Amino acid sequence: MYPSRHLLVASLSLLATTAIAQTQYAWVGTYNPNGEGVYRFTLDSQTGALSDKTLVSTLPNAAQLIVSADGKTLYVASEEEKGVVQALRVDEKGALHELNQVSSGGAGPVYLSLTPGGKHLLVANYVSGSVAMLPVKADGSLAEASDFHQDAGEPGAVKPAAAVKGSFAASDHNGPHAHMIAADPSGKYVFSTDLGLDRIYQYRLDEKNGKLIPNTPPFINASSPGAGPRHFVFTAKGDGLWLINEESSTLTHYRLDAATGQLQEGKTVSSLPKAYQGTSFAAGLAISADGKQLYVANRLHNSIAHFTVMNDGSLIQNDNIWTRGDYPRSLTLDSAGRWLYVMNQRSDNITRFRVAPDDGTLTFVPEYTSVGSPSQMVISFNP
Repeated sequence: MYPSRHLLVASLSLLATTAIAQTQYAWVGTYNPNGEGVYRFTLDSQTGALSDKTLVSTLPNAAQLIVSADGKTLYVASEEEKGVVQALRVDEKGALHELNQVSSGGAGPVYLSLTPGGKHLLVANYVSGSVAMLPVKADGSLAEASDFHQDAGEPGAVKPAAAVKGSFAASDHNGPHAHMIAADPSGKYVFSTDLGLDRIYQYRLDEKNGKLIPNTPPFINASSPGAGPRHFVFTAKGDGLWLINEESSTLTHYRLDAATGQLQEGKTVSSLPKAYQGTSFAAGLAISADGKQLYVANRLHNSIAHFTVMNDGSLIQNDNIWTRGDYPRSLTLDSAGRWLYVMNQRSDNITRFRVAPDDGTLTFVPEYTSVGSPSQMVISFNP
């Protein structure tokens, strides 16, 4: 009798521990005043539903964030003139505890990424047009920038040459505006985009000394004048990347030379339907884990462009799906690739779509999650 009772208690304890270990959190960064900071949601992996909305940081305009691979540390950037990055420890219950704050190395930080080994945080500062490299300490806190690079040069063309007929998508070609920075999967190279200068910068990553070493050449030009390079994702093999151009609403493929770290421009396609005319700004993009499905957010057109990536690297555009919201700023796939979430900034909500496992087709789930001016979502398991 007693052995059975003890066995039952042990089994229940194991089940409880397993349940806790499988808790997923969705962290959402927002813009003031509609958004008040960073919100934490519990994510149900079976239904994709977001629940238990909790404000966990009131950092002003906490619109950009990234979580460490082990889920123990959340990094949040305040998109202010005096840019700061906050390091927060995530405990077992999903509560946040501030570790420290440091300068982002510029004004208006708009993108954060961690190097593959998690030893450095990379920051793109839009307003100042600069990028910085911040060492990550053993406890997850941040040191002051170990390297800094200021973009400089002639601004790109004001009017995007490759935009569709009737487009007035022209903004910020008045100087340097760094928009994204990230290391390739091998951890050897780093790339950053500058929307204002129409450039993609190329670096070699010296993680030992915390330095970004300009490659040869140090940058390449955007795929067309005034295109406004914004965000990119790497291919599943790490042998290239897909880059979305904000002003022209085009998607460009670049091959990556593994030996030199240089990008070679490939084909460019539109992220908008063939018949569309008028203004739209391309925004975020997401790629499936196997690299076969690619999704792009179109602001103003308010759609998700769904592409299938063929074996030869070419794209087939399957559809442009209405987001059911306004001004989709970014897209997030869950860890299993079953759900796609859309941050609809102007309609103050998050919408989600079921992803078909065979062909990546999106099906809208008729539920909305209210949150003011959502900018970005990252997902983690509780530590």
